[in-house]
Amino acid sequence: MKRVLIITYYWPPNGGAGVYRWLKLSKLLPEHGWQPVIYTPENPEVVADDPGLLKDIRADIEVVKRPITEPFNLYKRFTGRSTKEKVQVGFLNEQKQGGWKEDFALWVRSNFFIPDARVWWVRPSVKFLKQWLRKNPVDAIISTGPPHSMHLIALGLKRALGVKWVADFRDPWTDIDFYAQLKLTAWADAKHKRLEGAVLREADRVVTVSWHWAQDLQKLGAKDVAVITNGYDPDDLPPAAVPVDEDYSLVHIGSLSPTRNAPELWKALRVLCDEAPDFAAKFKLRFVGPVDHTIAESVSAAGLGAHLERTGRVTHGEAMRHMQRARVLLLLVNDTPNLLGILPGKLFEYVGAGRPILGVGPVAGDAARVLDRAPHAVIDRGGLVENRGRIKAMFTAPAGAPDPRWSRAATCVQMAEVLNTLA
Repeated sequence: MKRVLIITYYWPPNGGAGVYRWLKLSKLLPEHGWQPVIYTPENPEVVADDPGLLKDIRADIEVVKRPITEPFNLYKRFTGRSTKEKVQVGFLNEQKQGGWKEDFALWVRSNFFIPDARVWWVRPSVKFLKQWLRKNPVDAIISTGPPHSMHLIALGLKRALGVKWVADFRDPWTDIDFYAQLKLTAWADAKHKRLEGAVLREADRVVTVSWHWAQDLQKLGAKDVAVITNGYDPDDLPPAAVPVDEDYSLVHIGSLSPTRNAPELWKALRVLCDEAPDFAAKFKLRFVGPVDHTIAESVSAAGLGAHLERTGRVTHGEAMRHMQRARVLLLLVNDTPNLLGILPGKLFEYVGAGRPILGVGPVAGDAARVLDRAPHAVIDRGGLVENRGRIKAMFTAPAGAPDPRWSRAATCVQMAEVLNTLA
């Protein structure tokens, strides 16, 4: 069996959106002739503690761990945050933040930690892995980012050893939705783009999760970009069926950053509640996961505060149960310049849960390409009030069967095909 080294920052028991793609693919790759070896930090900053994910790690997978030094405790101390507070991504703040310390810390992080706060792990990892690979050869390496420092580790190994390399972009680098908020100097912006260009040019293959993002990466210099979306794993579903809510629950799972706010949707739901008292009596808007304070304020401003239920971070297993309970699952596509290619991992888990999905975003985007079959619907932000009757009908629509096109088994076949082109 061929061997592939996977360089990933996220690995159980660390949870969060970044862990699932390679946790699931590494479980299935041996069925296609590739034995994974995982390289990951020994002591990463914890995004979400989820030991239940450990059950998905195959017993025959070797996991190589090395210590990492990260600046987050210094950042927390400087800004007055608790050292136990989880670091959020995408400029999400559950409480109002501000002041010169936050601004200065962001400026330092953006301009001196390039491409990200894990950059101190690059040189020691390259040094260690060069020796390790000489004793433990592999047929290919995969780096997955963000954090994009993982790609720089692979770039160093490519240049030193000539090993075949796949760069996997779960999110863009300089096209990421919050890049413009990083307050970069011209020097820092140029360095980001220089490093990104080197990764895209020197990787043997580049993989990303959506079709529009593949086009964007090709414009930046990538030679051969494969689209391998995320997917759902049927094994994640609870063994016993979870009953669907009696209430008309509209449920969002995962982080809600400011760019996911949808005041147009809150307005449409408010109009629905005003027009149909029977609907209003049963309607619940449920957020499961961290929510930026601006979104909670926007919901309340629309007059939906009495309908809002909030649950903090939950384990992956609990999230799946929330999905199966929901009358309708809510996908909010970030309102950012790269919105056409936004295809969150949770979308595919929604599909696996078999409940109707309401997507709010561009009808020409990649999310609409996935949600192209009933009972799902994607509605542009500007058309939500006009389509409120269509939204209301979704709460009593029959469930659909999970679409096999988007299973992890199907996406793993595609990843193995990419690896096979190299070895």
